[in-house]
Amino acid sequence: MLLAVRANEIYTIDKDGEYNFSFKKMNYSIEEYKMFMRKTKLFDLLQNHIVNNLVDYATGVETGLDSNARKNRGGHLMENLVESYIQKAGFVKGQNYFKEMYIHEIEQKWNVNLSAISNQGKMEKRFDFVIKTDKQIYVIETNFYASGGSKLNETARSYKTLAQEVATIDGVTFIWFTDGCGWNSAKNNLEETFDVLDTIYNIQDIENKIIHCLD
Repeated sequence: MLLAVRANEIYTIDKDGEYNFSFKKMNYSIEEYKMFMRKTKLFDLLQNHIVNNLVDYATGVETGLDSNARKNRGGHLMENLVESYIQKAGFVKGQNYFKEMYIHEIEQKWNVNLSAISNQGKMEKRFDFVIKTDKQIYVIETNFYASGGSKLNETARSYKTLAQEVATIDGVTFIWFTDGCGWNSAKNNLEETFDVLDTIYNIQDIENKIIHCLD
């Protein structure tokens, strides 16, 4: 209830890896329950007094007051995971990697023309991360889909178009980090994007240090 999750399984991602906790049977040890509370931030919720009245909080969750935060939680977790591995690869925030950077900021900082992806300056897009190396500018999008839906098809189509546009710009590479069982229902759309964008990576690729290979 406190995590606003109705399912019997709860999936977590952090810098130590991914874990799937199944509560179909309450057969975990005390240590495993403690790990669950650490990884889902329930300990933080209580220790840092984010919740002053547990009963009121639970009531609020039940009536759907936390629906928007719940909707975006997977995406934020994926974003945090990717950033932790960017840092592990030796990139430094504000020096050679940047978070939430707009097209016009990239153009101004490195004197590069991105009109191919901004519709001649008419569209202002923001990338989740930008990594700058000696040879390339990597513009990065991240997301995680725990369930299917029309959003996945829209995302795959829009990133396919974006990949084709970025491919026309010398010195700029588009990278897409995505994962989640939601893609099981949208495999065809994902495959179409992969046909034009071979820099699509999942969590296993990240753990296998794909970010270390950027030059």
